[in-house]
Amino acid sequence: MGDGDVNSNLLIARSTGDAQLDKAVGQWLSWDKLSEILFGGLTENAYKVKKNPKTKEQIENLVRNGMNKELRDRLCCRLTFGTAGLRSAMGAGFCYINDLTVIQSTQGMYKYLERCFSDFRQRGFVVGYDTRGQVTSSCSSKRLAKLTAAVLLAKGVPVYLFSKYVPTPFVPYAVRHLKAAAGVMITASHNRKEDNGYKVYWENGAQITSPHDKEILKCIEECVEPWNGSWNENLVDTSPLTRDPLEEISKIYMEDLKKICYHRELNTKTNLKFIHTSFHGVGHDYVQLAFKAFGFKPPIPVPEQKDPDPDFSTVKCPNPEEGESVLELSLRLAEKESARVVVATDPDADRLAVAELQENGRWKVFTGNELAALFGWWMFRSWKANSSKEADVKNVYMLATTVSSKILKAIARKEGFHFEETLPGFKWIGSRVKDLLDNGKEVLFAFEESIGFMCGTSVLDKDGVSAAVVIAEMASYLETKNLTLAQQLTEIYEMYGYHISKTSYFLCYEPPTIKRVFEKLRNFDSPKSYPKSCGAYGILHVRDVTTGYDSSQLNKKSVLPMSKNSQMITFTFQNGCVATLRTSGTEPKIKYYAEMCAQPEKSDKTFLEELLQKVIEALIENFLEPSKNGLIWRSM
Repeated sequence: MGDGDVNSNLLIARSTGDAQLDKAVGQWLSWDKLSEILFGGLTENAYKVKKNPKTKEQIENLVRNGMNKELRDRLCCRLTFGTAGLRSAMGAGFCYINDLTVIQSTQGMYKYLERCFSDFRQRGFVVGYDTRGQVTSSCSSKRLAKLTAAVLLAKGVPVYLFSKYVPTPFVPYAVRHLKAAAGVMITASHNRKEDNGYKVYWENGAQITSPHDKEILKCIEECVEPWNGSWNENLVDTSPLTRDPLEEISKIYMEDLKKICYHRELNTKTNLKFIHTSFHGVGHDYVQLAFKAFGFKPPIPVPEQKDPDPDFSTVKCPNPEEGESVLELSLRLAEKESARVVVATDPDADRLAVAELQENGRWKVFTGNELAALFGWWMFRSWKANSSKEADVKNVYMLATTVSSKILKAIARKEGFHFEETLPGFKWIGSRVKDLLDNGKEVLFAFEESIGFMCGTSVLDKDGVSAAVVIAEMASYLETKNLTLAQQLTEIYEMYGYHISKTSYFLCYEPPTIKRVFEKLRNFDSPKSYPKSCGAYGILHVRDVTTGYDSSQLNKKSVLPMSKNSQMITFTFQNGCVATLRTSGTEPKIKYYAEMCAQPEKSDKTFLEELLQKVIEALIENFLEPSKNGLIWRSM
């Protein structure tokens, strides 16, 4: 041990005055450094494998400066599974994403999978990663993926570790194709650059749901001290159990994609040009291959955003859902290239935004709900055109999360197929789709309003790569009919009824404030009493998935499963508006979703839009009270 190590140990061999915090600091430092330490009565054995000096230093500096509140925030709580797995900022601490918490999570995964699968060591485990990274914590998705693999390889489990960054949908696709027991994707998708995540897929190719998430967390708690070999990321290069599935999965995925290509010859001849931006993430190479599989010429990439950049340096946030403000480079390139359609995949390529140039010279950026109307129409139309006469429409299904537009429900009602809703999060959609497939049903399409789309069932998760090329084929087909995507959307609404929706959010960094907002709604005029009106608008029904309450049901119980760990209340108004308030599963946001659903004969779009806006204003003023609660408005 050198002098620097001795001085460091003398520095931290003291107490914060808080026994719980002392223990947490001691655990962190003992598991995340090379040399022996003493803190809060804990010691460690020396390890031969070098660990992460950057995260160790972050905690030591907080101890040195007496920053006990931040130490407590970082060390006295753990990561939990949200709507997209484990997700947090990168940095030191048990509630952050870093080398140690990823090792602990994988140890817990190993323990649980060993219990669930007697053939775990034969089936193996899939690991993928995106291009995120952070210098200040020496934390990158690739390194975290290697550590994930190392934990399992050290226990004799074969690991299918992609040798290059891949779209998130490649991991669930690989899990099913390779018949692996499970898989993990290291990604924070469209989150800010400081974040990363650990997304878990079960053997069925869907994200894990309860009870797996809770049981894995229990196993993590039982396996917090790193095992021998867990820190040895070099194992991925030396172990005979490491396999690279990149070439095989990429080839077969692209072949499978052709199952939802219906106009290849037309695609080869189209004069339409497409612009693609990958938002500094993984999407470029794979979207190029997907367009080739469909017979298209390659889409024109946005050069400044084509290659991976963990700083996302040309956008204020790497979320294409934010609209025109983050699509600026794409739209200007499209104008220069005389391209009418822009497709944007988010950094891990599991979501898709689309913009189209209108006749008035302005760009229309479609909402997730509008794109779902187009996809739903297209996938059902294609099914009808390519099915035998014996095909039974009653065997066909489409799905959406409960906070998404009801447009698929309207199409299903008229066309005769089935529509189902799930809780928010594609993990619920994926699991339900697998159940339907296992029971001989045919699922054409599923979506969530936050621009997540599943076309076909090759991947049981949202997939921006397949969605990008399907929308391109749709646009090319419509071009032959002298129609734009926007014009076809109008035709869909006129046929099935206008569905006017708006989704937005407020930022709130104080969990007690969020809890107070929702508890007030549950005790509005009196204890255990929900609001009967919102401003001038009467409320017909209230559904609170957090508590399992639904006033529209005879037994007052929600049909959707109760979800205690997240806040979500839905109000059905007497004027037909449906509005939901919920917390985000991945970010510090209170989201609102509101939609007016009209019958086909009621096509006064302007009236519906004005009424929806008034209800939203009342909802914000009476229920969210942003000024009183210190909520930060979404910046446009």
